[in-house]
Amino acid sequence: QFHPEVQHTEYGEGLLKAFVFDICKAPHNWDSSQMLNSSIERIRQNVGKGKVLMAVSGGVDSTVAAVLLTRALGAQHVHAIFVDHGLLRKDEAIWVQEQFRSMGVHLTTLDKKTEFYAELSGITDPEQKRKIIGRKFIEAFEEFAKGHKEFTHLGQGTLYPDVIESAGHGAGSKVIKSHHNVGGLPEKLALELVEPFRYLFKDEVRTIGRALGIPPLLVDRHPFPGPGLAVRIIGSIDAEKVRILQEADAIFIRHLHDHGFYHQVWQAFAVLLPVKSVGVMGDNRTYQDVCALRAVTASDGMTAGVGDLPISFLVNVGSEIVRKVNGINRVVYDVTTKPPATPHLSRNSFLSFN
Repeated sequence: QFHPEVQHTEYGEGLLKAFVFDICKAPHNWDSSQMLNSSIERIRQNVGKGKVLMAVSGGVDSTVAAVLLTRALGAQHVHAIFVDHGLLRKDEAIWVQEQFRSMGVHLTTLDKKTEFYAELSGITDPEQKRKIIGRKFIEAFEEFAKGHKEFTHLGQGTLYPDVIESAGHGAGSKVIKSHHNVGGLPEKLALELVEPFRYLFKDEVRTIGRALGIPPLLVDRHPFPGPGLAVRIIGSIDAEKVRILQEADAIFIRHLHDHGFYHQVWQAFAVLLPVKSVGVMGDNRTYQDVCALRAVTASDGMTAGVGDLPISFLVNVGSEIVRKVNGINRVVYDVTTKPPATPHLSRNSFLSFN
């Protein structure tokens, strides 16, 4: 089989149109401008007079979902929970709290950094890291929900690609995102599930976010994985590695904004590799970590191309990272597409570096 719905399939859109309209004779009545109103109506029908405990990460999907739920049900019926697992981008926790406060969404932050670091200590297998983080998220929500019996529903920012890559339905299907929150949580928490974007793609979610009046700074953010920097630190995780990667990533993202490249790529980030390199700093020889930069282009996240960033730009970014981030003395750029590589990295996908 192949995927006619993804951007890189030649004539894929034409094949889908021929099947849906010519063969199935489906009416051509979908209007994206009606997504906001129809989403609000579905939420009200689903939740009724209940109250929603909304899981948020600070990313586009959960942020738009939280604002949408608040608009549909009222602020008194929605409470957002943000778990700080210590694997966020630099200053992310403070930034998320400020943004949600400005949008009128009730938010509680659960500081779980110590617990997550303890569980992840010494773990190098990427699949095991994902499962540990998923379980710790469940435990954090379960602990909070036990003291707040008023909630009837759990809200999540699940997208259709998450369902496709997590659910594993159908003969021969493969589970790609085992860390994702698709399913699982409602059974643990005894809450009904509300996922307003379950059958939408990220570009459609962004359309809803703009219709809600959410600032571009939030709506147009690059995707960020639920396991956070755990999937961008290849090998074991500790607070010092997180600090190093946060600093390098912040430099990369700042340069993308400053030079007008941020919105030309779908996603960009830094990765800490399990490789040390010999270098020279001043009059001293160093033996420090290698940092990989990755930028990809995409429309729906199902496939991804390589961000065509100028070599002079990359040289400047790499130079600043090496100068300012103690612990990194070499920077490389990943030029692998999806497939075969995912936008996020694991131990196995390190072999895809060119």
